[in-house]
Amino acid sequence: MFLADRVGSFPLVSGWRLAVLSGAAAMSIALGLNGTSREMSLILLAVGGTVALVATVAALHATYRQLRSRQSRAAVKAFIAHDASPSFFADVDGAITAMNVAATKAFSTEPFQTVTGVFNSQFANPAAIVARLQIRAASGDVAREDVVTADGHLRVSAHPIADGFLWRLETVQSQPLRKSNRSDQSLPMIMVGRSDAVLFMNDAARRLVGARVLTLDRIFKRLPVSHGALAEVTTAAGGEVMLIAQIPAGAGRRALYLLPGHADTARDTDWLALQQLPIPLVKVAADGTVLSFNDMAAYLIGPSLVRDTHLSYLMEGLGRPITDWVADTLAGRLAQKSEFLRLKREDREVFVQVTLNLVTEKGAPVLVAVLNDATELKTLEAQFVQSQKMQAIGQLAGGVAHDFNNLLTAISGHCDLLLLRHDQGDADFSDLVQINQNANRAAGLVGQLLAFSRKQTLRPELLNMRDTLADLTHLLNRLVGEKITLTLSHDPLLPPIRADKRQLEQVLMNLVVNARDAMPCGGEIKIATECLDLAEPLKRDRVTVPAGKYISVQVTDEGQGIAPDKLQKVFEPFYTTKRTGEGTGLGLSTAYGIIKQSGGFIFVDSTLGVGTAFSLYFPVMTQDKTVAPAVVQPLALVPNHTDGIVLLVEDEAPVRAFASRALRMRGYTVLEADSAEAALKTLEDETLAVDVFVTDVIMPGMDGPSWVREALKGRPGVPVVFVSGYAEDSFNAAQMTIPNSVFLPKPFSLTDLTNTVHQQMR
Repeated sequence: MFLADRVGSFPLVSGWRLAVLSGAAAMSIALGLNGTSREMSLILLAVGGTVALVATVAALHATYRQLRSRQSRAAVKAFIAHDASPSFFADVDGAITAMNVAATKAFSTEPFQTVTGVFNSQFANPAAIVARLQIRAASGDVAREDVVTADGHLRVSAHPIADGFLWRLETVQSQPLRKSNRSDQSLPMIMVGRSDAVLFMNDAARRLVGARVLTLDRIFKRLPVSHGALAEVTTAAGGEVMLIAQIPAGAGRRALYLLPGHADTARDTDWLALQQLPIPLVKVAADGTVLSFNDMAAYLIGPSLVRDTHLSYLMEGLGRPITDWVADTLAGRLAQKSEFLRLKREDREVFVQVTLNLVTEKGAPVLVAVLNDATELKTLEAQFVQSQKMQAIGQLAGGVAHDFNNLLTAISGHCDLLLLRHDQGDADFSDLVQINQNANRAAGLVGQLLAFSRKQTLRPELLNMRDTLADLTHLLNRLVGEKITLTLSHDPLLPPIRADKRQLEQVLMNLVVNARDAMPCGGEIKIATECLDLAEPLKRDRVTVPAGKYISVQVTDEGQGIAPDKLQKVFEPFYTTKRTGEGTGLGLSTAYGIIKQSGGFIFVDSTLGVGTAFSLYFPVMTQDKTVAPAVVQPLALVPNHTDGIVLLVEDEAPVRAFASRALRMRGYTVLEADSAEAALKTLEDETLAVDVFVTDVIMPGMDGPSWVREALKGRPGVPVVFVSGYAEDSFNAAQMTIPNSVFLPKPFSLTDLTNTVHQQMR
């Protein structure tokens, strides 16, 4: 049975309001009866009657509300009077007005006890819980909250009623949490959402932590936590180091399992003060086994770090046995105590800088290894070494290509001279043709080296990628064969790009041939073009593509894919995954050099067993005028000239001999010089007329552009033909300051040379 309702808890009507209304009505009527003016008396009587009517209606309404409230309370009281769960009424201020039988048995029966006072004996910080539930219940909904206490799992609920709340305290689990032996053996599990909100805790986790928490920072002292790492957990008994096992649970959720038992292995009596240091420390015995370690070392190295484990099982990359390193440290033979090693972690690649320090513990020598995470440093170092290696290879390729071009010029040039003296009926003609063809093949190989080193001569022009691919489609279809389908798709609007059409076609053919070779059983090769507008710079593979408009060309295959450890090497020269004889390893390096020299970018994505995609990015050109490529006349004979004087300057004797004979055969008078200084000496004769200068660019002493500028001071207007085994871009700025000059790359044929000289003299 309920305790009596608190006196005055439900007044019939607000006393002072009713008193004011009644007093105002009585005063108005009295003044109206005793008034001196008829009009004023009528007004006062009307006002008094109105106020009296309002007071009567208010009193009736308050009485009605009181009756309804008492009826509602009576119904609720009758319903929960014998409820096994403690229930009680309280006003909005939290003062208890009535309790049911279960509540009177469970709590004190003080008539003016508050809700906070009742809960104070059940759990900590009850005021916050009461405030939260009252705010939620005030909106008209039932508010509930589960609280884990030392006695069990309680559910507190607040039901909104007239002038207050009905509070109910339900024991969800009055028995001890041990249901069975199986429950005893369950691991603590915490279900976590995307924002590290704790969605669920099983009974083992609640017992471990001591309460139901809402966020991970209430459990872990350091966030984020990762799979396989050790973390310090805030438990009901204090801090404890535990191993974290993380399992994805779908929809962005993850389940964290806490595995106890690692805290003791990480600590010994002397190292308790070092556990919280923000420096990874490992104590190592004289034979290299781990004696102890602190929390930061466990977090850095991972779950494989346990006592009695040898260092060689934890890290690698020293270049010699770790046991020898430890022995040298103990003997004091190390000049450098610090070494960079790679941890044997399976989840990620981690490099550490390890410094061994010799100390004495209980009369025996031990080592304290101080670790420092050097992953970022080693990554930067690897990138720098790779950049330096590629630059060195590029310089080597450019230098070798220059020397080979001189040799190939002499070989192919003298072969041209021999071909002029033999017709197709001669027995030696086919041999000369073979020499000429193989010299041209060698020139193509040298051109690939120059393309990789970005020193190849490019003749850029404005291109429409749709038209370029349309012209190339027939050749590409012949390259891929019958087993493979070639599919092209284009963006409807493709602005022009600036590139060398011949070289761009070579890049596309290289990529398509590689895609074909990756699919020996057939498949589909897709070439897709797209217009991209990058609002922000694109960062990929240590490269930043500036913001702007680009044309992207993607070549995708369905082949075997490239292994991740080989993916970063595909653009290196002479690196190939094909068998011997199937490739030179220069295809992708050539493509890389051509794309970079054209101002573009190339990226590769590959998945084993799925396929590979090469993505090319070319900046969109906005100028209207097309950059015309340098004109080289077709390989046709030109009429003989007998009145032209050519000054030929070339430091390579075989090249100079071939060029001199070729020009003389076409009727020119040739003056030879083996250096720039000799050429200027020849020009000191003012009576000597020279019609054209033919000069090498790179020579010992004064280079080609320098002596030509000096010569033009006394002989203005003389046309110039520059020849070089390097690219035109290597001296393009110097050439632009010399009027009426053209560039002829090596190796050049007899017809190339004579036609170019003839065009300059016209």
